Order: sequence, then structure tokens, then C-alpha cells
Amino acid sequence: MNIHDERLGATPPHPPANQRLARLKARDGWLTIHLWLGLTLGLLLSIYGITGSILVFHAEIDEWLNQELLTVVPPDQTASYKPLANVFAAGQAIMPPEVKPTFATYPRNELATFQISYALPVSRDVMQLWQVGVDPYTAKVTGKRLMRSSDKWLPNTLIILMFELHYALLIHGETGEVIVGISAALLLISSLTGLIVWRPLTGKWRQALTFKTGAGKVRFNYDLHKVSGFYTLPVMIPVFFSGIYFVLPHNLVPVLELFSPVTYRYWFQSTPPFANAPAIGMDKAVEIAKQRYPTGRPHWIYGAVAPTDTYTVCQDGVDAPGSILQRRCTVIDRYNGKILDLDDPSLPTASAGEIFTHWQWPLHSGQAFGMTGRILVFLTGLACPALFVTGVIRWLQKRRGRQRLLK
Repeated sequence: MNIHDERLGATPPHPPANQRLARLKARDGWLTIHLWLGLTLGLLLSIYGITGSILVFHAEIDEWLNQELLTVVPPDQTASYKPLANVFAAGQAIMPPEVKPTFATYPRNELATFQISYALPVSRDVMQLWQVGVDPYTAKVTGKRLMRSSDKWLPNTLIILMFELHYALLIHGETGEVIVGISAALLLISSLTGLIVWRPLTGKWRQALTFKTGAGKVRFNYDLHKVSGFYTLPVMIPVFFSGIYFVLPHNLVPVLELFSPVTYRYWFQSTPPFANAPAIGMDKAVEIAKQRYPTGRPHWIYGAVAPTDTYTVCQDGVDAPGSILQRRCTVIDRYNGKILDLDDPSLPTASAGEIFTHWQWPLHSGQAFGMTGRILVFLTGLACPALFVTGVIRWLQKRRGRQRLLK
């Protein structure tokens, strides 16, 4: 570098022409991949984004739409909950005796009901999913609703519709989950190729990170696409990966195990001591989990429908010094109450793979970083249809430009 360069801070010389040409060709290749993945999967990206944004606040939305069923008024500020055994008994009493509890949601605050989901076999080929709301202060039922029937294509509630669109595109069976998982993997590739294409070859980083002032509609659309894509990428990548993990765990976990041991709660099974052995009950499972994590507040309680299924109790607010996440899930044998697995990254025996998988739900939902994280995931979901629309517009603009040159 000469004296003039040192004084004026001039940029280093450009690379040779053959290197620039090679970079441009490589960039064109990545751009082609990014373009066609975006065009073919952009509609799915929009669906995942919009439904995901809604699901970030699904509890609040559902309570607002169904206040009589899902909300209560505490008797007074010092009121306490009735025993869980009474709550589950109240829910069971309002349903036919052949129902099986599949899932329960502990009240998320002092204004929410205890929500219990039941599977009701209507016939040999038809299964219905019902939800019962129970006032935790009085153990009285606030109501019940049919969530979905297996013989109907559409579910009966908005939130279940959003869940099934998000995780399976309303396609029954494993087919929908496979489509979602594969498309999420391809969209992850599309996001990464977008980052490669975004990188300015000229070194003008500020221009790549901001909108050009006073530009026309064509440039504004281009800037909106690249800027929104770049700033949502740190959220988009972990959300895509965790989405793959949730819908295709049996395919992804073996890959993770190549690097570190991983346990998955669905792999654990209860051992019936004899035929038709009685289960301990979901309320007892919660007691066992609270004995393990006394400071934790129960949140989700997974029921055991099949004879070999396990209970899983997930708790929030677990006091674990040195651990960022305060969520723990306990897998319990439905017959003897034995703890089969702990989803706890603070354990000395926790492997890197188990810590990695433990982060997937908090990252996917945004709950890893509280309300700030939820808002970031919400905004990233809303950016998905914007990325699709601006990408299509950009493609059409360039297509028309090429057609004009050929005339």
C-alpha cells in the first residue's frame, strides 16, 4: 500500500478479473437455488409464518374467543386451587365413561381454567377430541367443546386449525408431517442461500443493511426483501430447524446421535405389571414431578392413552442456578410412578445432544427469551408472506427486464 492509500484510507485493490468472474458465477448459482426454492415453497412459507405468528399467542387468543370456557374470576386474592384429583374427577364426570384423558393444561395465570382434553371413541373408525374447562378454585366444570372429529377434514376450533395447518397442512397421518419436515429443510437451505446472495461483493455493507432513500418502487421492493430477510434470519434458522425436529424426530434424532447421545421422551414406555393394570392417574404424575422439581409450576401434562404410554409433566419456573431455561419435563411410568427420563439440561449427566434438543421448543415458540422472544418469533412469522410476495415481484421485474432486452 502506498503513502496515498494509507493517508486517505483507500480500499484495497480489487481482486483479479478471473476471481471476480468466479465469484459472480458462484453467486448466480446460489441465486438460482434461492429463487426456485422461494418460488416453489413460498406459499408454504407464508402458511407456516402466519399460523406460527398466531400460535405464539394461541393461549391468549383462545381465551379471548372462549372466555366462558377458558377464563374464571378468582373468589378473592387469597383463593387457592382445589386438589388436582378433584379437578380431574370433575372433568371425567361430565364425559362418557369410555373417554381417555390425553392432555391437560395447567392454568397459565390466576384467570385461566384448567383444561383437559379427552379422546372419545365414537365408532370403530371415528375418534373425537373434546376439551373440558374446569374452574381450579371450585373444581366445577365451566363447559366443554368438541375440538375435532377424525371423520371431518376441518377441526372445530380456530386454534386447532392453526396447529394442524402449521404442523401437517391439514393432511391426516404421517404424510402431512413428512411434507412439512422436508419443506422446512428446503426452506432452511433457501434462507442460507439467501444470506450468501445478500452478501455484498462490493463491500458496501451499509447499503446491504438499509433502505436506499428516495428510491423508486423497484428498488424499495428489492430493499424490503433483502433487509427483512437478513434481520429475520437469526430467528428464522432456529425456528426452521426446531420445526424439522418436532415433525420428524425419528429421522432427525439418529442424525444428532452421530455427534452426541440424545434421549427422546416418546421412546420411553410404561411397563404394565399385568393385563388391564390400573394407572396411577395424571394428578399423581403431577405430584411426582413436583417432588422432583418443587419450585416448578406445572404447565403441560401429557396423558397415557395406550397401555405402554407414559405420563409427561412439563413445569416452568424451575429454580436451576446457572441454567438459562427454567422449563423441565419429567417422563413417568403410568403404573408404578417411576421416573423414566428427565429433560433437564442442568444435570451433570446431560449430554450436548440433550441440551441442544432441550432448547428446541423454547426457541421455536420464542419462550426462551420471554415476551421479547415471543414478539420476535411473531414478527418473523409475519415477515414470511412479505418475503414471498416481494420475492415474486422481484422475479417478475427481472423477467420483464430480460424480455425487453430481447425485443
